[in-house]
Amino acid sequence: MIGIGPKRASPHLTTGALGFAIMCLFCLLAGCESPSPGRAATQNPVYSPSMVHQADGPALLRLGVTQIPGMTITQVEQADLSGALEANGQIAYDEQNVAQIVSRVAGRIEATRALQWDRVRRGEPIVLLYSPDFMTAEAEYLEGLSTRKITPSASGTMADAMVSAARRKLELLGMSGDDIAALKTPSPTIWMRAPISGTVVKNTASIGGAVNPGDVLYLLGTTNVVWITADIYEDDLPRIHVGQELEAVTTAYAGEVFHGSIARISPDIDPSTHTAKVRCAVRNPDGRLKPEMLARVRIVTQPAHALVIPQESLVFETDSYYVFVDRGSGMFERRKVEIASWHESGMTRVTAGLHAGEKVVAGESLQVNELWHQANGIVSGT
Repeated sequence: MIGIGPKRASPHLTTGALGFAIMCLFCLLAGCESPSPGRAATQNPVYSPSMVHQADGPALLRLGVTQIPGMTITQVEQADLSGALEANGQIAYDEQNVAQIVSRVAGRIEATRALQWDRVRRGEPIVLLYSPDFMTAEAEYLEGLSTRKITPSASGTMADAMVSAARRKLELLGMSGDDIAALKTPSPTIWMRAPISGTVVKNTASIGGAVNPGDVLYLLGTTNVVWITADIYEDDLPRIHVGQELEAVTTAYAGEVFHGSIARISPDIDPSTHTAKVRCAVRNPDGRLKPEMLARVRIVTQPAHALVIPQESLVFETDSYYVFVDRGSGMFERRKVEIASWHESGMTRVTAGLHAGEKVVAGESLQVNELWHQANGIVSGT
């Protein structure tokens, strides 16, 4: 009789189950350590910028095959300029209509008859000066007149020469012809008169104040014609000439136009702005245009052309603007440019540094500039 007892597990089944469990555990551990399929895709691309130095040209930035996301290239365009040049300027006195009252002796101020901003007429007495030099010169002149009266005719020529020399001395000391003609007795004081009709621009005279030869006591100016000095870019200079008619406007008198012409063009160019000073003579018969006022001049000229690029192409550092010029094959040249304002929003005018048809970086120009610094071993911000 065969007894029925409990069954024992097969040794082959036990070993297989154990192996399967170990394999599952290994796969589980391996799965925890494996990288996520999407992780590499989310990493930013690695740039390896480098500099290429040329023996006969500027250093170039090589960006490699990988392009900067968002970087775009645009062409330098040639745009039409309007038939007028406009420039900002400042009003000043015409130097040809400014005069000074200068002390020609050492002395003291006894009285004054004009204050700053007063209007005076030519020949009007302005300041009374005291100086022994006046008395000495007047005495010599009066003595010469007396000598000429009593001198025999044979010596008249010498007497005339003495009187002429004494009169010339009085004129050099500042006396007018009328004052000399009215002279009767020597006096240590004389009135200094206005050399022109105009406005007292500057007054340094004070009663009792000591003066020395060469001291400027008054500065007088007229405003019938004023100057407006404006800056014109060098590439616009062929479009203007002396005598060219212009219009001027100010914020003080909005809508009113003042007329004038170009009086002077500076022979020098400002190296930092590539502009030349242009001095415009503007008629101002009623005196409303005041020195130091800001004005804008408009000069009618022949049409011309200008180079324009997007404003986002510009990189500003320290005190200059730069762009990155595409030289092909992933090479870029960092080039300094000069710019001017442009009427179209988002664009800027280039006055120096680029040529029509060249290509420059537009989008992400700041990123390209950062890579340029890295390739040169320059830490940004230093």
